[in-house]
Amino acid sequence: MDALEEGRGPQFEQACTRLHEMLVRIAMDEVFRRGPRYRITGPELNDLAHQAAADALMRITRKIREFRGDARFTTWAFRFVVLEVSSKLGRHFWRVSNARVDLDEWAQVPDRSGIDPVSHWQARELAEAVRDAIQTLSARQRQVFTAVVNGVPLEALASELETNRNALYKTMFDARKKLRAQLIAGGHLSAAG
Repeated sequence: MDALEEGRGPQFEQACTRLHEMLVRIAMDEVFRRGPRYRITGPELNDLAHQAAADALMRITRKIREFRGDARFTTWAFRFVVLEVSSKLGRHFWRVSNARVDLDEWAQVPDRSGIDPVSHWQARELAEAVRDAIQTLSARQRQVFTAVVNGVPLEALASELETNRNALYKTMFDARKKLRAQLIAGGHLSAAG
């Protein structure tokens, strides 16, 4: 860590190389753990991990003087790379996602689980009611709701929408309240439950 604080010279370069190798390993573990949720595979995962590690290394070297030693240095550095992975996964989601509630995908769930035809029909009717209810949300509510349902991390979503977690919680609360009211009005949910 002392070499990192100096910010130059061969020791600095060696320390950065060792730290980068560690950050790449951490980033690879994170993207392989979380990547499938975002439908990211293959070389794209490797590229994302290397980008996150490089960006984390840059942030760490800029903030090294802020390290107080309250935890191990590797624990402190781990936080940077995990946040970079979250951010990159979230941005990737927004660039390539066609995030939507696909009725045909939802309708296949009962088929795969061996539900009888009546239950299948009820599930399909409920899926249609949910899809219709989602269309009654404001554009912002629909955007936030769909992103959260698709597993976008709140930090990444807040960054992308230039807002904060509390605003996202409020938007989700309002969206769920509106969806629930629509489903109750349509007879798909009980007002008591």
